[in-house]
Amino acid sequence: MHPSFSLWNKQSKRRQISVVRGEKSPTQVITNATYLNSGRKQWTKANIWIYHDRIVYVGDALPANSPEINWYDARGQFIVPGYIEHHAHPFMLYHPRAFADYALKRGTSTIFNDNLILFMHLGKKKALSFISEMGEGPSSLYWSARVDAQTETNDENRLFTPKNIEDWVNHPLVVQGGEFSGWPRVIAGDDTVLHWVEQLKKGHKPMEGHLPGASEKTLAQLALLGVMSDHEAITGEEVLRRLDAGYVTTLRHSSLRPDLPHLIKELKEAGITDYSRFLLTTDGGSPTFYEPGVMDALLKIVLEAGIDPLAAYEMVSYNVARHYGIEDMHGMIAPGRVAHLNFLMDVQDPTPISVMAKGEWIVQEGRVVNEPEPFEWGPYISDQKGIIWDLEEEDMHFSMPMGIHLVNNVLLKPYHIDIDATKETLGKEHDQCYFAMIDKDGKWRMNTILKGFATHLDGLATTFSITGDVIMIGKKKAAMKKAFDQLKASGGGLFIENDREDLRFQLPLPYFGVMADLSMEEVMERHAAFVHILKACGYPYDDPLYSIFFFSATHLPYVRTTAKGIYDVHKKSVLFPTIMR
Repeated sequence: MHPSFSLWNKQSKRRQISVVRGEKSPTQVITNATYLNSGRKQWTKANIWIYHDRIVYVGDALPANSPEINWYDARGQFIVPGYIEHHAHPFMLYHPRAFADYALKRGTSTIFNDNLILFMHLGKKKALSFISEMGEGPSSLYWSARVDAQTETNDENRLFTPKNIEDWVNHPLVVQGGEFSGWPRVIAGDDTVLHWVEQLKKGHKPMEGHLPGASEKTLAQLALLGVMSDHEAITGEEVLRRLDAGYVTTLRHSSLRPDLPHLIKELKEAGITDYSRFLLTTDGGSPTFYEPGVMDALLKIVLEAGIDPLAAYEMVSYNVARHYGIEDMHGMIAPGRVAHLNFLMDVQDPTPISVMAKGEWIVQEGRVVNEPEPFEWGPYISDQKGIIWDLEEEDMHFSMPMGIHLVNNVLLKPYHIDIDATKETLGKEHDQCYFAMIDKDGKWRMNTILKGFATHLDGLATTFSITGDVIMIGKKKAAMKKAFDQLKASGGGLFIENDREDLRFQLPLPYFGVMADLSMEEVMERHAAFVHILKACGYPYDDPLYSIFFFSATHLPYVRTTAKGIYDVHKKSVLFPTIMR
């Protein structure tokens, strides 16, 4: 603090706080603040002193007047802690910094990110350097550490080694383990995975479950094994089941599961009045899902449902920080906490008129005044090989007797192929397409027929998948090959080739084949165009982006397309293996 920054208490006894002065005044004082006081569970009036990125005092006193102090009169406004999104998957075409910068302008200043894509595509040393450098912007970025790959991959034993996981879970920017989709292995007696749950607990970091449809028995078993929270409840009854098992329970509102309105309604009907063990998440929404906002959009739903504003705001601030053991840094407006502050004109309107992050103004009176510096990706993509192999004639042979049927946005079921798949083109009178998945390094392939995806799609090729492997879908083999050629030339991306020019699409994804070098607003525009084209091609569901990304995700039933072949999730067996190229 600047030497002239003096504190006067109510008894007018002066206390001097001395610090080294920098070139730019690091001192800010917010006067006449009505703020959310999580210590008292009240709205309290006070002055807030900030030095560099920290709150250093909250109370009635004011410092001696000095030209070195930046003053802000918050009279008539309400101040709440910056919002926390504790369960982000920042690789749905957008990248972590693009998402963080967009969210920050709307008041979400702290984000916990999934590390799966980093685990799959970057060596440990680079990945840990990446998360440290990524967090140097105005947002506070933390990470979750996976302990399983969420798919059947030939690389799992190479990637998820004891040393790799140990270094991740012990990193100071990693605040939790999970999401934990491999829990059936623990219940079946896999002590290796159980070891990592124990290691996390020793480090006072919770393990977050991924427990869709979990029974009372399963929830109890996993609580005994160390799982402490979950975000997969889709009914009020499932939420109550988790509360009864002692879980901190996240209420989700995502593009795939927009459940928050009915969850709140059912909780109120069940007589819930204490929301201190609830958190909120958007769970990796698609780009266009975020057009109304991020955590501010979820808060609006909660507030409109009649939840007390103080309880609502703590669901995205204090509750999160307390659960993750970081309340000394986040989630409160109190000394020592990072100066992430949102200024509201009305507690019923959670979209802030002004935003402060790490003690710097990002938005003032509705105007963006500070644009973060762009992230330098060069060191982290320099080793990317791109696609270094060519399609061969055999790669376009589709003779497998069993196909896969997309029955909603993400669920796949097996079905018996009843069409002639030896032709160069399939008819548009049905919804069956050629489907090929080829290893990103060109080592193996899997070919089958995909039902339920499209009726008029000539050819699509993409690297947008959990593993970065190439997926091709279409009615015309020639169009699929053409889309692949564009994909290879770009080193990764999402490409659609059609006879109709208005149904073509190109989106390079230079970051590990899944993320664009674009702002969040630009990604939203491209995503909307992609969805429009796929629906014009006969895609019948909400969002083809998820359908494509989750083809390999074994945390979903019933069958999945993996590096080992068509995989039966329930039986944990390969129905048809991949073929070596």
